[in-house]
Amino acid sequence: MLRARVLGRPAEDNALWVTADSGQGRTRLLLDCGARVLDTLPFAEVQATDHLLLSHLHMDHVGGFDDFFRATFDRAAPTHAWGPPGTARILGHRFQGFWWNHAPELRGQWVVHDVHDTHVRSFRFEAREAFAVPHEAGTHPHDGPILTTPEVTVQAVPLEHHGRSLGFILREPDRERVNTGALTELGLRPGPWLAELKGGATGELDVNGQPHDAAGLRAALMERETGESLAYLTDFLLDAAQQARLAPPLRGVQTLYAEAQYAPEDHALAARHEHTTVTQVANLAHAAGVPALTLLHLSRRYRPEQWPALLSAAQAIHPATRFPDGWLGKAADSRALG
Repeated sequence: MLRARVLGRPAEDNALWVTADSGQGRTRLLLDCGARVLDTLPFAEVQATDHLLLSHLHMDHVGGFDDFFRATFDRAAPTHAWGPPGTARILGHRFQGFWWNHAPELRGQWVVHDVHDTHVRSFRFEAREAFAVPHEAGTHPHDGPILTTPEVTVQAVPLEHHGRSLGFILREPDRERVNTGALTELGLRPGPWLAELKGGATGELDVNGQPHDAAGLRAALMERETGESLAYLTDFLLDAAQQARLAPPLRGVQTLYAEAQYAPEDHALAARHEHTTVTQVANLAHAAGVPALTLLHLSRRYRPEQWPALLSAAQAIHPATRFPDGWLGKAADSRALG
């Protein structure tokens, strides 16, 4: 299961917190780390984050890094950070922004991955060395997927934002489920044997005291279920050519989290700054066949009373468009106070 939560307030810095939970294990991922986005997350959850995925290194996407680093710099497991080319160099400077007089006693390790269009170059930083040395940790090619755990695969999507920015597509692995109707038709009762069948049992299988052929049971009872998926795209140029390039990798994604920087009438401003309008991202979601679109990263140029109109413009193209929970409530509160 992929649990996603938008962090930060409307018209301020935003991020996406994702927990991939298979029932047997978890992978926690933070997508971007703007100022104060961690305020509503428990410290223990921040500390348990396995991977920090940075779309790019502009202030509003990395302004909260010190808070994140404070929680994770010396945890027992390595912390991984992923971002466009130059991420290791920039984070290396951030690591050096503190007094490390107790460094030899520390155990933390960071691995920072520069994601190029065709390969990933990794660097290891050790807390016991005061994070002073970027050790080469290998280079490997990629054709989209950059990270795979038992719970989730992360694909990097190159974006244009006056240089390279990254979008991310997260997918759970497909899983097998028991067709309970078929189980009833065969007159079989659930039991420990089902776990054995899911685990790949072969040959003869004891089903409540009766022998059955495992291969035959698997064919009759097991169904393949597509894993959950989401995409996160922010701070990028979106014209006709870019839409044609981005729609194919988004096909099959269940939810798109995308920036909504500009109103439709400000499309020239959006193009100049290589951002999107709400209608452009709605058109992208529609073209890709993405069922659900969540808008985030609103520009401060729009007052809260204008937010419903931005949402309506997107919904006119892609009806299943929404703001994160509570955002329109904040707009209503602002109007009442005004």
